[in-house]
Amino acid sequence: MGACGSTEAAGADQPSMEEVSRSKAIDRLLREEEQRQAREVKVIHLSGFTPSELEAYRQQIFVNVRDGMRAVFQVMEEEGLDFADSGLAANRELVATARDLRDGEPFPWPVLAAVQAMVADPVCRAVVARGSEVSVPESFLLQLDRLADPCYQPTDQDVLRCRQKTTGISETTFKNRHMEYRIFDVGGQRSERKKWIHCFENVTAILFLASLAGYDMQEALMLFDSICNSQWFVRTSMILFLNKQDVFKERTSVSPISAFFPDYTGPDLDYHAGQEYFEARFTRLNRSSSKEIYTHFTTAIDTSLVKVVMTSVYDIVLNNNLNDFIL
Repeated sequence: MGACGSTEAAGADQPSMEEVSRSKAIDRLLREEEQRQAREVKVIHLSGFTPSELEAYRQQIFVNVRDGMRAVFQVMEEEGLDFADSGLAANRELVATARDLRDGEPFPWPVLAAVQAMVADPVCRAVVARGSEVSVPESFLLQLDRLADPCYQPTDQDVLRCRQKTTGISETTFKNRHMEYRIFDVGGQRSERKKWIHCFENVTAILFLASLAGYDMQEALMLFDSICNSQWFVRTSMILFLNKQDVFKERTSVSPISAFFPDYTGPDLDYHAGQEYFEARFTRLNRSSSKEIYTHFTTAIDTSLVKVVMTSVYDIVLNNNLNDFIL
């Protein structure tokens, strides 16, 4: 997610491995935010998920658990960490080599028991607690007994938390207030954007999601700048969702924003001042005096909050259509 028109002079320094890794992590987080928002629309406005969709999510949740532990193992190896209980090392191979589930196949208890034992280890638990930083689905790893139930079926909250790799474009259509809405979930990373950006010149609004959880938003800001000021979206409204405000609130209580953004002059450890700062960082990128940015602070899995936000989205859409009619 870089600015579309940016170029580098010949001989410029190449990005470091750490910068490349951070960029990929931010790309992943943005994709997850897009996926969650599309699923929330389906939970709220459609009839939910079909049995086959729930089965697919159930299998993917197991993949989340297995791959989450693989990520934990990788972090432990990179940082030279060992289990406090050396006897847990044997569990590592069992989990890392677990195959995907088949339709109707319950979660294998030996694998879940091995994960449960490792997560209880203080060293492993400390890595798991780092959550999004190391791409670990902490919520699932701490609810293994529930997942192990042979009758387990994913809840709406499970579906919203589930991580699933997507590329290209997916569409969700729903009706509300006698109007039909079409929402397109697009791949926001550099390699995907060129496939879709020119196709949506006449869309009514763009919903842009950015996570507040990690503070590190330089890539998200660059992407927002390039989309907001793109030649294809001169007359397109921008609706900015600054997501994971619950995680952001916790982080601002212990980690000063100024340590990551030197231009932040507000009081340290102040949640509301931090919200205002990041909203301003995004909105001041808008270079069109005729384009308004509508900002909402959201929580990814709070569907009641999303209902309130979607209500305001409807008003924006209706106002835009009215203005087009008048003109």
